[in-house]
Amino acid sequence: KWPTQGPQGFQSANSCRFDDGSSTQMNKTISSTSTTWTFSCWIKLNPTGTNQYLASWDMGSGEALGIGIEASSNQLFIYTSSTGQAPKLYDGKLRDPSAWMNIVIKNSSGTITSYINGTQAKTSITGTALASGTLRIGCYTGSNYFYDGYMSEVVLIDGTAYNADSFGEFNSQTGIWVPKDVSGLTFGSDGFYLDFKDSANLGNDANGGTDLTEVNLTSIDQSTDTCSTNFATLNGLHRVDDWSLAQGNLEFTNISTGHRMTNSTIAVSQGKWYAEVKVTTLGGNYPQIGVINPDVFTFNTYLGASSKGYAYLSNGNKQYNNSASSFGDTYTTNDIIGIAVDLDNHKLYFSKNGTFQNSGDPTSGATGTGSAFDLATSVAYSFGQSSNDSGTDPVYSWNFGNPPFTISSGNTDGNGFGNFEYAVPTGYLSLNTKNLAAVLA
Repeated sequence: KWPTQGPQGFQSANSCRFDDGSSTQMNKTISSTSTTWTFSCWIKLNPTGTNQYLASWDMGSGEALGIGIEASSNQLFIYTSSTGQAPKLYDGKLRDPSAWMNIVIKNSSGTITSYINGTQAKTSITGTALASGTLRIGCYTGSNYFYDGYMSEVVLIDGTAYNADSFGEFNSQTGIWVPKDVSGLTFGSDGFYLDFKDSANLGNDANGGTDLTEVNLTSIDQSTDTCSTNFATLNGLHRVDDWSLAQGNLEFTNISTGHRMTNSTIAVSQGKWYAEVKVTTLGGNYPQIGVINPDVFTFNTYLGASSKGYAYLSNGNKQYNNSASSFGDTYTTNDIIGIAVDLDNHKLYFSKNGTFQNSGDPTSGATGTGSAFDLATSVAYSFGQSSNDSGTDPVYSWNFGNPPFTISSGNTDGNGFGNFEYAVPTGYLSLNTKNLAAVLA
């Protein structure tokens, strides 16, 4: 069973989606010269194969301080102008695109201690003081090493060195590190708290100080995928050099002339689940959208080639086990495909722009009215898709409840989660840890 959170403590409502391809960041001017400070953030990252900075201080005169993740080792490091990217703050590797993690770094009179998910990682590292200049969230000195992924509960403390237990705690039932309410901490003159609740001002300092300035960030970058409610995304660990993921691992682009496949970070074997896919650019040949068992996932083939892969094709056909047959309407650029997978009755339904194909009724239970497929039982399924490039790069944007594109209507599931273009069928849920806990309880 998926671990539940247990008793409901503090709940983080929002995060901000940073995208390195869009050069997103936030910044503000600070004046502190304190040798004592604490930085805490929760992140859900996309390992991009390049250096990524969570925060940096541009102090002028060639002096800088940065906290980042190194490309080849995926290790957390602190950068100073005198030491370069050293020393590492954590011996482990930060490369899981499906999980939220909490990073806390405190500098106590020149000695830095780091924590990952509440556990002390490194200590006795020579630190450096804050200095007047520009502080940035999501990049290094304004135009380099942009962060790619989500951030939640971002805190800078000026003048106090707090331990990790000021920002999180271990859940007594699950042992999982979860966030705490930080509003009672002493932030100091240049400290701030980013809770990302104001979609019109994502850089708002919830502690009441000077807001940060957003760069290339808009209201669409506000997300409810947080360290309290973790939503599915596409799996960045399956990424290869000739296709890419962007917009918080929700936008899939294929530049390969061969078939390339992607799938979701969460797979399920029971319950009823719903997701939407916007065809941003149809592109290529043989586009397919559907579900697949992760055990048979192969990045360089098409979704319906497998005996445990089920797909709706852009030409209106459906395909399973390399056998295609007629099913519904064709789809193209700007269409939105809905996927409703019923794993209690092992049925799969597809909609196009809100209309379920083949007169499908996802609420028909075991009858399976208009179902595209009868799914194999005793199998876990992830959402997935495939395509190849044939002159125009295929681009598809996935919505598991936090769309990377503008929604004109807005629909939640029965538990109040998600933001979908079309109504979620009764009984179906968005794929996140809160809903998983409810289904699997």
